[in-house]
Amino acid sequence: MTSDHSWNNQQTKQLFSAILKLKNTKETAAFFRDLCTLEELAEMAKRWQAVKMIQKGQPYRQIAKKTGLSTATITRVAQWLNHGMGGYKLVLRRI
Repeated sequence: MTSDHSWNNQQTKQLFSAILKLKNTKETAAFFRDLCTLEELAEMAKRWQAVKMIQKGQPYRQIAKKTGLSTATITRVAQWLNHGMGGYKLVLRRI
């Protein structure tokens, strides 16, 4: 998988820095609710659930049924979990 760093620019760096200023779950929820649509938040939450289920070895069809994600999306999530930049694995280790 080729790495596309076009997303890694000054604007995203400023966003990531802003996120690091959040102190707790309540602040984070308020920030993301202002930043994202309800659909975007729901999609990100489903993908995070898929990450945890993939890590536990659950079958993709079962994950799709429980999350409502397509198996294509679950496959992409698994690809990033196993061959991405390590962000998913980092957070999984920390929780």
